[in-house]
Amino acid sequence: MKEIKTIGILGAGTMGGNLAQLAATRGFEVLLYDIEARQRENALSRTAAALDKGISRGSVTGEEKEAVLGRIQGTASLEQLEAADFVIEAVVEDLKVKQELFSRLDGICREDTVLCSNTSSMSITSIAAATKRADRVAGMHFFNPPTVMKLVEVIRGYHTSEETAETVKQTAAALGRTPAEVRRDTPGFVVNRCLFPFLLEAIHIYEEGIATKEDIDTAVKLGLNFPMGPFELMDLAGLDTFIPITEYFFSEFKDPKWNAPQSIRAVIRAGRYGRKNGRGWYTY
Repeated sequence: MKEIKTIGILGAGTMGGNLAQLAATRGFEVLLYDIEARQRENALSRTAAALDKGISRGSVTGEEKEAVLGRIQGTASLEQLEAADFVIEAVVEDLKVKQELFSRLDGICREDTVLCSNTSSMSITSIAAATKRADRVAGMHFFNPPTVMKLVEVIRGYHTSEETAETVKQTAAALGRTPAEVRRDTPGFVVNRCLFPFLLEAIHIYEEGIATKEDIDTAVKLGLNFPMGPFELMDLAGLDTFIPITEYFFSEFKDPKWNAPQSIRAVIRAGRYGRKNGRGWYTY
């Protein structure tokens, strides 16, 4: 595996900003791309605030904070990712948007640069098809928040090479995360393939009046020993990502069980996206 020194991250939203913090904390130089200056600035502000909390707990020094922030360079120019040894895309869950970005990256990045998508459900093979280096494309699905959650799903596309898969797994380990390899490119991979039927069933139970969302969360936490209930988890992950994922599952599997119920559609239409804006199934 070649030495990875600089990681490019596409998207400075909640996930991309946290990935930038994680990579910089682990000693990597980071190129954080987002066309919106506000998003880049917010990502750096969130990182600074997180490091300040570490300082108050005694786990981070002021010098370490400055070093981490100094390793993150924000940019609105995709061309600057030519300097990246490894790229992680963390933009909206829209296949066309991802394909367009990967096509552009293919013409910008060095031939040996590995291109990864942080998609939580979409086909790595389809994303890789937008490039001329499908063997150098893989999935690298982190979990929210990636600064805390230890798992990374490493997904092989149809053409992903052994060398690329190994590079991605070793990079995940260098980021202090545990890779779980998904050897076949399938919608939702492992975790979301298991998780979304569970979340959808919880919503159906709520809609049928069997229990309140509060009691469903309590039952799951105390009965299954989960750290949070399904409605709390949906709010943490972000409700705005829920519909695109279920629609993608339905488009792939053609099974109505993947259709999102009306209650969650109503919550999203009301602009309630979860913890990220303080209002979701619950108000924060």
